[in-house]
Amino acid sequence: MNPPAAVQCGTAVRYRSEEARSRQLYQRALRVMPGGDTRHSIALSPYPIYSRSGKGCRITDVEGDERVDFLNNYTSLILGHADPEVLQAVHRRIDLGTAYTMPTEEEVALAELLVERVAYIDQVRFCNSGTEAVMLAVKAARAYTGRPKIAKFEGAYHGGYDYVQVSEGATADNWGEPAAPASVIEPSSAPSVAGDVVILPWNNLEACRNLIHQHKAQLAAVLFDVNPSGIGMIPPQADFLEGLCEAARSGGALLISDEVMSFRISNHGALDGRGISPDLTALGKIIGGGFPIGAVGGSRRLMSVFDLTASAKVHHGGTYNGNPVTMTAGLATMRQMTRAAFDRLNELGGYLRDRLLRMFHDRGIPGQVCGAGSLFIAHLTADPLVDFRSLSGFSRTNPAYSGLAHEMFANGFICSPRGLFGCLSTPMTRAELDGFVEAVERSLLALNSPAR
Repeated sequence: MNPPAAVQCGTAVRYRSEEARSRQLYQRALRVMPGGDTRHSIALSPYPIYSRSGKGCRITDVEGDERVDFLNNYTSLILGHADPEVLQAVHRRIDLGTAYTMPTEEEVALAELLVERVAYIDQVRFCNSGTEAVMLAVKAARAYTGRPKIAKFEGAYHGGYDYVQVSEGATADNWGEPAAPASVIEPSSAPSVAGDVVILPWNNLEACRNLIHQHKAQLAAVLFDVNPSGIGMIPPQADFLEGLCEAARSGGALLISDEVMSFRISNHGALDGRGISPDLTALGKIIGGGFPIGAVGGSRRLMSVFDLTASAKVHHGGTYNGNPVTMTAGLATMRQMTRAAFDRLNELGGYLRDRLLRMFHDRGIPGQVCGAGSLFIAHLTADPLVDFRSLSGFSRTNPAYSGLAHEMFANGFICSPRGLFGCLSTPMTRAELDGFVEAVERSLLALNSPAR
């Protein structure tokens, strides 16, 4: 297969040239934003690529170069960029106004769609980000149980709320014992936060049972993600989640499923078919159709803590909660994401993961591939992967991935500078997936070339 046209147009030269528009924009950004960015996930040395437009599964940067997008705004765009149906619906909605102090029909319709599709959600509360959704779920659990503590997994990412950030980036210097991980707080958090968060080790059911039992009198909820990006999407071992849920419920703790990212695994929820029904579920990303969104859903009994007509225990305002533009875009997106659409995209995800794994094997490159549905992450190691600690040294902190990202840019593809991580969108076909795998192969060979 010949390299795509974007590879042949000198993307690396333009983006890295002295006259590059991206370079100029970054210099301007440094003067008015700390570090030159407003979200750390896009940081890249010497500077990020600035985008101009997107269409389908491709992005055109300010230099005029086009690349295939395997990040999709960090998994939030399941239909790719500028989907015609979404744009048409949003344009119609914007002509009528963008925000009111009253609710609109669109928020009712999107809530109805989510409740109809997900068996373990009876009611929904909208907010504006995945971080807010997880925060609200934690607050609801505390309010319902009257208990202060939560449990979460070491290394797991659940957004920027103080309590769920605990031990997201723990290191060998501070993470404590394997069966009883330390609660490592962010410098921005109050020291008291650590005492209200129990850190669990992924895929160690015996340790999880012991820790949950030890704190059961004060434990409001156990927070988990079936496909945790912060733990490299290492899958749960057989019966691990089932055992975890049994341990939580035996102690009276609620189950919170973070599906902000993993909801794209299935139109019936990431836990569909697993025999697990969480008490609360956090959603976001794809349900907003490219606009900011978050949502918390759960049983009618649990969601009653938000009910203002029944002495609400959790106060929840929010100027842009349920704003009609986001609701419209979300509806237009999720209506297109039928079971057949999910099945097709998930089949492509399996194809990509298999192709990457075969390429590693055929080339003798130490590597393994994790992920589910249309999500994937490749780890450049042959060592066994079971938990967050097994990722240490070659995951998000590995400097090799920054070089790999630049090589992929030069080959006409966009992936994360923090790892060989990404997702698919519906405009993609096997041609884009084959091109991506071949670009990864070329990029790894270039990085390992003696000339380097």
